[in-house]
Amino acid sequence: MHDYERNIMDQSTTTRDSRRSFLKTSSAAALAGTLAAPLGFPSLLLGGTAGGKLRVGLISAASYGYMGAPRTPGSFHGTAFATTCNGFDEAKRKQFEGTFVAAQKRIEGVEVIRVWDPLKEAAERLAGVCGIPKVCDSAEECAEDVDAVLIVDDGSGEQWKYALAPLRKGVPTFCDKPLAMTAKQAKEIADLARQTGTPLMSASSLRFVPDIIALAKEASSLGDIHLATTVCGNELVYYGIHALEMAYAVLGRGAVSCLNVGQPGRNIVRVRFENGRDLMLIVGEKEWMRAGYQINLYGTKGWRSLTPQLADLYWYLLDKFFELVRTKKESVPIEEEVEVIAVLEAGKRSLAEQREVTLAEVLQ
Repeated sequence: MHDYERNIMDQSTTTRDSRRSFLKTSSAAALAGTLAAPLGFPSLLLGGTAGGKLRVGLISAASYGYMGAPRTPGSFHGTAFATTCNGFDEAKRKQFEGTFVAAQKRIEGVEVIRVWDPLKEAAERLAGVCGIPKVCDSAEECAEDVDAVLIVDDGSGEQWKYALAPLRKGVPTFCDKPLAMTAKQAKEIADLARQTGTPLMSASSLRFVPDIIALAKEASSLGDIHLATTVCGNELVYYGIHALEMAYAVLGRGAVSCLNVGQPGRNIVRVRFENGRDLMLIVGEKEWMRAGYQINLYGTKGWRSLTPQLADLYWYLLDKFFELVRTKKESVPIEEEVEVIAVLEAGKRSLAEQREVTLAEVLQ
C-alpha cells in the first residue's frame, strides 16, 4: 500500500466495530428516474430493480499489480467502491486476504450485482464479503445486464481497455484514474464515448471532496489568481493526477505547456495556462518527501492554503458518477480529463528532454 493510501485510510476508516453501521444519505434517485424518460434518456438507466436501484458491474476490482508487478489479492479502490455501494459482512471481512477498505458512508439506490477480476478467487472473496450475486468470467460479461460499470484502478495504467466494450454497448462507464498513461490514448477513449453517445467519467476523487468544492467557491474573493501551487506524493502521472485535479477543480482548464525544472523523482512542473496563469505542480516520490495533498492560491486580494480532508472521498466521487448515469449531467467533461493527462505527460516529457513541452505536442 502506498503512503497516500494510508493517509486516505487514516481519514476514511474507523474501528471495525463502528463499521457495522453506515451513515446513510438520502438521494433524489426516484425523482431522477421520473425525469429521465422525458429527456429521452434510455430506459436501461432508470434502474433494474423494482426499487429503482441502479445495477452496477464492478470490473478489475479484487486484485492489484502496480505497473507490471504480479497481481495480488486485495484492491484499495475496488473494495472501497464495493463497500460504498453494497456494504459488507464484518465477519467475512475479517477473513479477507489483502487490502480491504471498508467505506464509512454507503451510497443509496445503487447495488453492485456483478464483479470480475483476472484473479477469479479474489473476485469470489470480494463477492462473498460484499454480497455481490454474480462473479463473471470476463470483463465483457460484467458489463452485461447492468445500468453502469465501474472500472477500477488496478495498478496497470491500462484499465481503459476494459472501457471499450461497455462504451460500444452504450453502458455508462466510470474509468478510474488515470484514464490512460498517454494523452493520445485518453483522447481515443474520449472520442469513442462521444461517437457512441455513452456517458463516460474519469476523475480523481479529490476533485469532489467538500474542502475543494468550498475552495472553488471562495477563489473569486482572492482576486485575480496568477500564481498557484499544488502538491502531492508519489509518481507524476499515476498519483500527480490528484494534485493537478485539485487545481483544475478550483481554477479550471486551459493549460498550454509544461516546463519541469525538477529532478528524477522530484517533479517541479510549471504549468502555463492560456490566460497567463502559472501553476506549480510539485510531485515527489517517497524517497524524497512524505505523501500528502496541498493546494495554495496566491491572489491579488488574498492568499489561501488548503490541506483537504479526505473522509468519504470515494462516496463523493461515486455520487457524481451515478448523478451522470441518472441525469446525463457531466460534472467533469471527458475532454477536461484528456487535458489533465496531457499536462502530466508533457510534464514527464519535459523532464526527460530538458525543455518546455506543449500540450499540442503530446496530443499529436
